[in-house]
Amino acid sequence: MGDSYTIGEQVLPEDNFPNQTITLLNKTAEGGHHFTTPEIIATTGWTTDELNTAIDAANISKPYDIVSLLIGVNNQYRGRPVNNFETEFEHLLQRAIQFTNNEPGHVFVLSIPDWGVTAFAGDRDRKKIADEIDLYNNTCKLAAGKFHAHYIDITLSQRADGNKDEFLAADKLHPSGKEYAKWAAQLATAIKNIYTAVQ
Repeated sequence: MGDSYTIGEQVLPEDNFPNQTITLLNKTAEGGHHFTTPEIIATTGWTTDELNTAIDAANISKPYDIVSLLIGVNNQYRGRPVNNFETEFEHLLQRAIQFTNNEPGHVFVLSIPDWGVTAFAGDRDRKKIADEIDLYNNTCKLAAGKFHAHYIDITLSQRADGNKDEFLAADKLHPSGKEYAKWAAQLATAIKNIYTAVQ
């Protein structure tokens, strides 16, 4: 569940991080567990409230083995206050947990990338963006801890490569498949650890 970073704006579907994660998991087939194609609820530009509305419209009924949540960059981009984001994010996280039959250990929160390091943000206040992204990510991390979900920091490595053409899509803003591959590797490892632990 998320926004452009989950759907994979400007990359092929197989190159977004949910699909790359499934490919990695099925290569190893940890514990004999085979993962099917991920169901993605995400659209470029969504904020937390818009994602929540979309979840309502999706009318989700079945439980999922794994749910990931990456949302908030558009809240930051639109200048929304962090305390408002905190309330809406915690609600989304609780919904994500419900979708796994109330197994918070099967929910993975990914940190928000720092779009301020990209070429797209060349005329923006990069420090201001970074500081705000850090505040948002701290909120995500605290919420994950509060509800016993996993938190995966992809922002640190993304900041290191986010200004390099090979790690950016054609719009010089969104990640390329090569950047998503790094996120997928982290997520796949974390998911495999769950299934390894219960064997």
